[in-house]
Amino acid sequence: MPRSNEEHRIQCEIVKWCRAVELVRPELSTIHAIPNGGNRSAATGAMLKREGALAGVPDLHLPVPRLGYASLYIEVKTPQGRLSAAQNRVIGLLRKYGNRVDVVRTVYDGVESICNYLDEVDDA
Repeated sequence: MPRSNEEHRIQCEIVKWCRAVELVRPELSTIHAIPNGGNRSAATGAMLKREGALAGVPDLHLPVPRLGYASLYIEVKTPQGRLSAAQNRVIGLLRKYGNRVDVVRTVYDGVESICNYLDEVDDA
């Protein structure tokens, strides 16, 4: 399923914010995209699949452990967007294996997700 221009715009703005503040929050220098979406030729799609591309993997990954989580994955959707069956399956597995996965629908939601994740502390 091709990504919408709006999902692309939201994701770009989230990454732009991360790059703008990574001097203050060095953990953000490790956030990266997982380019599973988009239109590709059959040959390119087959090559990516052989390389390990997996349908349903969220759009962004922050490989920084925080209290109780191995890392943060972010799936970007428009306000009306729905998760595919593959996305629901992969998100469930990622959560089962100790990752936090957030679905965000605006730039603000994405930035808030990252800030909340990085600022989690043990209150015990």
